[in-house]
Amino acid sequence: MPYCSQCGAQVRDTDAFCGMCAARQPVPAPPAGDGISPRTASILCYIPVVGWIPAVIALASGRFRRDTTVRFHAFQGIYLFVVWLIVDWILGPATGFSMGRAWAGSWHTGIPALGLVGLLKAAVMVAWVVMMVKASKGEMYRLPILGELAERSVAEQK
Repeated sequence: MPYCSQCGAQVRDTDAFCGMCAARQPVPAPPAGDGISPRTASILCYIPVVGWIPAVIALASGRFRRDTTVRFHAFQGIYLFVVWLIVDWILGPATGFSMGRAWAGSWHTGIPALGLVGLLKAAVMVAWVVMMVKASKGEMYRLPILGELAERSVAEQK
């Protein structure tokens, strides 16, 4: 049995106020993850660069175990992050790309010298933002190749 947050008298779990001092009792916080909607979970899977973290949490969560829409977005978000890693860790060093040179541009034209790797990174960033918007509208937009992989991943877990 819990105790009053003001005077320490015993109160019942269902009491909103203490019977001794009439102090309002705090409402217990809901368990973590219970308050998040499926739409919000889907949106979080596409946060640029760090969206893989909520995607893995959504996939591991018992709450979304049977929600194919959230699982689809989680897988697609993870696959989009893998594309980012391939561009950043493999193509970038292979072509000698660095962020400092990417945005430095030419001092006399003021135009950023992005190159292929920079354009690919920009494309992945745009894809993340577009997918956040699509997920916020409740749409299940399938990115080329990645969407098919995500659908297969969801189907394999049924």
